[in-house]
Amino acid sequence: MVSVFHALAPSGDELDVLSRLNVGLASADAARVEQALTLAREAYGEHVLGTGEPVFQHALGMALYATALDLDGDVRCAALLFAAGDHIEESSERLKVGFGDTVAGLVDGLRRLGSLRPLTRAAASAGVGEGVAEMKAQTEILRKMLLAMVDDIRVVMLRLASRVQTLRYLGAHPGSLRDEMARESQLIYAPLANRLGIWQVKWELEDLSFRYLEPETYKRIAHMLDEKRSERESFIESSVRRLQTELTAAGVEAEVYGRPKHIYSIWNKMRGKDIDFDSVYDVRALRIIVDEVKDCYTALGIVHHLWQPIRGEFDDYISHPKGNYYRSLHTAVAAEDGRALEVQIRTQEMHEHAELGVAAHWRYKESGKSVKSAGEYEDKISWLRQLLSWRDEIADSREWVQEFKRAALDDTIYVLTPLDKVIDLPRGATALDFAYRLHTDLGHRCRGAKIDGQMVPLGTPLQNGQRVEIVAVKSGGPSRDWLNPAQGFLATSRARSKVKQWFAAQDEAEMLAEGRAIVTRELQRCGQTQANLEELAAKLGLKNAEAMFLAAARGEVGVRAIDTALRGETAPLPPEPEIQTRKSRAGDSRILVVGVDKLMTQMGTCCKPMPPDAITGFVTRGKGISIHRVECVNYRNMAARNPERVIAADWGAQEGAVYPVDLVVDATDRQGLLRDISDVLSREKINVTAVKTQSRVGTAHMRFVVEVPATGMLARVLSSLREVPGVICAGRG
Repeated sequence: MVSVFHALAPSGDELDVLSRLNVGLASADAARVEQALTLAREAYGEHVLGTGEPVFQHALGMALYATALDLDGDVRCAALLFAAGDHIEESSERLKVGFGDTVAGLVDGLRRLGSLRPLTRAAASAGVGEGVAEMKAQTEILRKMLLAMVDDIRVVMLRLASRVQTLRYLGAHPGSLRDEMARESQLIYAPLANRLGIWQVKWELEDLSFRYLEPETYKRIAHMLDEKRSERESFIESSVRRLQTELTAAGVEAEVYGRPKHIYSIWNKMRGKDIDFDSVYDVRALRIIVDEVKDCYTALGIVHHLWQPIRGEFDDYISHPKGNYYRSLHTAVAAEDGRALEVQIRTQEMHEHAELGVAAHWRYKESGKSVKSAGEYEDKISWLRQLLSWRDEIADSREWVQEFKRAALDDTIYVLTPLDKVIDLPRGATALDFAYRLHTDLGHRCRGAKIDGQMVPLGTPLQNGQRVEIVAVKSGGPSRDWLNPAQGFLATSRARSKVKQWFAAQDEAEMLAEGRAIVTRELQRCGQTQANLEELAAKLGLKNAEAMFLAAARGEVGVRAIDTALRGETAPLPPEPEIQTRKSRAGDSRILVVGVDKLMTQMGTCCKPMPPDAITGFVTRGKGISIHRVECVNYRNMAARNPERVIAADWGAQEGAVYPVDLVVDATDRQGLLRDISDVLSREKINVTAVKTQSRVGTAHMRFVVEVPATGMLARVLSSLREVPGVICAGRG
């Protein structure tokens, strides 16, 4: 496949180039491509890019690469006219009239992606050293931003084609610019091609970048490949003939051929597994293309019959596809003389996707293949787009399980700080949300905002790629108007929570002052202004003086209780309740409490009890009886301070009841982990009401709030979660 792509580099006369550009196109599209080629040649003339490459040569290289990817006529036209905005007057209108809205939109999308070049280059030049973690985070978020800033995924494919063409040109122009472009390609564009599943683009970007950045290592591996080439080719040819004969005898129609191994992937495997060149099994490799899935497994049986399978070197990506829907059977076998041979087996459809990724979607769409095939590809592309959102955090949402598979790219926007740091926010976030995302104190002091240098209201929704600057005062706090949904100042729950916390702290400060005044007045009335406040709080059963002030302001501690404590007397306990067992009518019918009738009951949110947990009750002020697990730390602290408010409790009727439970899962972080865990919960018909995930140093920490019936289901769910690959532990929170 590599030779095919390189053969498409610009060369030959105009007719030869045009014929290659029009491969697979209808006559109408072919005419538009010819028109675009003529316009591009006239407009670009002798102009060159910043790399020194002629603009027309670059455009032609992009278009030929799009042809190799079997992309449609619109994309080929857009590739030829990628620089129209710099060389054609009123280019947008002219492109719409001459080539249609789609081509104009693709060219405009490329222009918008071009605005990110200073950011991607800065990320690549950051290198390693201090702040590596932050640099990696910014690199990842830049990949997201590249995707979020386009409405058509083909724009990203054109950007990748442009980068491949640039690296090809720079092969004959060594220097710092080439190294910079190669690092940027390794960090940003090759991983992006990998996420899109465009393997051919990924491999070429990696090989070219590796060749420029590590020339000696590249030459050493290339030399090892070359010196064994004749031996390897002879071995491959005989293996192909033997395998083709066996497949034909078994009635399996198949195409069998040798597959070249990419130099970067050889080096990556040697480095990752700490092995030498001779231990890389897939230097000698075959690929088998069959018609149907069942033929894949038939071919696998024939391969394992002919040669001895190598233990631990079989992967079934058909039953368990990779994250970008890569599907294939991989196996490594040992020939009679001991030489290793890797074999990949897949259908033609799987091969299209494996080689071209999302680009294969456009091949099916344009060629008018069966509705069934087109529908399958639409589903895959939709799923790929969901994966490309790479959501770092899952917001608490009762609908998360139902909506997860339908997540789309437009869930998140990416904006810039004045220092060109990329910040991701939920779509609909405002300038004020942005301020709180940067720093809580900056949000509190925010009084204005500039978007791309223009002053805007704080409630202005942000768009992808905007540069936002916050205008703040030296001191101050938020406005209560910010919490009014009708005003539209805040769209994110995180920012609203910060504002609420600020006002709660202010209210508490006012209550502290009020409570202090109450206690001080009582001390003055009793003539004990020198009394030890901490000791007085302890006599009242409170943690400290601050808790006493708050209790006094709330009316929980009256002046009589303070007076009694000052005299050293013990406040009278409430009368012992009559011992009887009744069901709470006004509260939760699942709880039986002792000695209390017609009172509210509520589950403790700190420990989330459920049958058959041993439970107890605690009489709260104004909120009825709070039910806790007996081992709950919060309950024990409250009971130690106020033992007279403890009340016995037991479970009542439980039929049909469900209970909220915290599940905590620690696992080795990997792609698809969250999906596998959600599959377990979905299979057990467990409703998920909230999710919080965090990944640190390769370990994922996940907390789920789920609703579980009062049966033995919880133990079964935890057991199933522990069987998910990579899960270290799973239990109740």
